[in-house]
This record gives sequence, structure tokens and C-alpha cells, in this order.
Amino acid sequence: MPVFNITGDVDPFLHVSLAKGEKIYCESNAMVMMETNLELKGKMTGGIGAALMRTFANGESFFQQHIEAMRGDGDCLLSPTLPGAMRVLEVGAQQYMISDGAFVAASSGVELKVRTQSLGNALFAQSGGFFITETAGSGQLAVSGFGAMSILEVTPGKDVVIDNSHVVCWDNRLQYEISMTTGSSGGFLGNLINSQTSGEGMVLKFSGTGKILVCSRNRAAFLAWTQSKPA
Repeated sequence: MPVFNITGDVDPFLHVSLAKGEKIYCESNAMVMMETNLELKGKMTGGIGAALMRTFANGESFFQQHIEAMRGDGDCLLSPTLPGAMRVLEVGAQQYMISDGAFVAASSGVELKVRTQSLGNALFAQSGGFFITETAGSGQLAVSGFGAMSILEVTPGKDVVIDNSHVVCWDNRLQYEISMTTGSSGGFLGNLINSQTSGEGMVLKFSGTGKILVCSRNRAAFLAWTQSKPA
């Protein structure tokens, strides 16, 4: 099985070692360097239907990069689009839900499936509208977050509320619901106004047992801030 390792402290690389015949796939433009024993191809993983669904669900490119050790063992370096931390997760006994833009790479045994979500989550979440990406199979999965990344443990009776823009991925066994405010009253219009005036935005409430990966930076807020500055 390919071996994934994070290398570097600030804006790290994902270092992948492949034995002859092994292969991985990664987000478009993730490849930084690869040894000559490796071969890079652009493919629609899972066919045109699956590629279209992933594009809508998770903001991924239609074509992904597939790297295979064709002529012998080899190493490659990958990096995410936005600066920030990365984590390598073991997929198999535990599967994950992935937020927009968090996917970096996975071994060939990991599948990215698209499933529908509830109407409320579809309307208000930044997780692909009516669809969201979930892992299947087994192997290693690399995800990235804008800025630093931390792991939160959720246990029964200790629900957590997280700004939606800071969620990277979470255990699929966790239950989640979304709202426009952490308040418990005020109605739809009141919550909407409070959300806009406080700058709180959408929040996700998680319950059950499992872990959540969160990042320190809000991509949408950062882009809005850069666009507001004079040239």
C-alpha cells in the first residue's frame, strides 16, 4: 500500500512512497514533483457520472490526477491549493464526510462517493448543496485545511457547534445539523438577521461519538477581505 507522510512544518508537502504497481489519485494540480518511475495521467475517477457528482458535491476538478508506479518504486510530493496544514487519515474501519476543497489525495483503495443530504443542510451548508462526499473502501486519505488544523473529539452529552467554514471533515457516524445562529430562539428571520449582523454565519452542530477536523482560517472570509482591499 502507498505510504503517506506529511513533511515540513509550514505549508507542508504530502510525501507519498509507491512500490511498483501501486497507484494513488489526487486533486488536479496537486502534483509538485515525482520520480521518473512514476507516471501521471488525468482521469475521470469512477466515470463521467461520478466525476460530475463529485464536482457538484465537493468543488473538486472534473479530472483528477492519477499517479502510478509503472517502472519501479518511486516517490512524489503533493500540495493542496490553499496554504495550511494537512492530515493523513486511515479509511476502512472508519469512514469520513469531506467538506468542500478539503480532499488532497487518496490511495486507490479509497473511493469518494456522493450521497444526498437533508433539505435544510443542502440549502444552508457549504458542502455541495443537496450532495456531500463520503469515503468508502480502505486505505489512506489526505485532507487539507486553510491555516492550522486541530482534531475535536465528540462524545455523548458533549455536543459541539462549529462555524461551517472551519470544518474540514468528520466521522460519518456523527449526527449533524446546521443553523444560522447558535441561539435557540428568534425564528427563521430573526436568526438570519442575527447571523448577518454578528458575522457568525452558518454553524454545524455535531452529536454522537467521533472526531472532527477543523481549520483555523475561513476561506470565504479571507477571500472577501482580500477583495475589499484597494489595489
